[in-house]
Amino acid sequence: MKRLNKAIFVIVILSVLYLTATPGGRGVLNRWVFEIQKIDDTTRYATIRRVEDTSRAMIALYTVDKMTYEQYRISDNAEKREWGEQAKMRANKTATSYNEFILKNSFVWQGNIPADIYMKLVVIE
Repeated sequence: MKRLNKAIFVIVILSVLYLTATPGGRGVLNRWVFEIQKIDDTTRYATIRRVEDTSRAMIALYTVDKMTYEQYRISDNAEKREWGEQAKMRANKTATSYNEFILKNSFVWQGNIPADIYMKLVVIE
């Protein structure tokens, strides 16, 4: 019985050392923690809600700036054309940020993305 307890103790110590002190062990541990976090994120309502709310807010910002650009881009007034160019820059910055955000968080929906959330926003040329 004492030998069995010692063997179990040695196995536990070696496992802990492997998982914390070796590159291979850290890789195994990090992959496991990442998988657990990914499952938590896909099943937690708060995470899904945060991603959806952020996406919708970014879409709204993009839409307003794109409409502003469309309205002022061909104006006769130089100041209004400048407003349009600034709106275009903001819209493009939002589109780029949104596309990166969706890429990083698309696992939340697992192919079941809400109809009002786009997989990509177009950068205005």
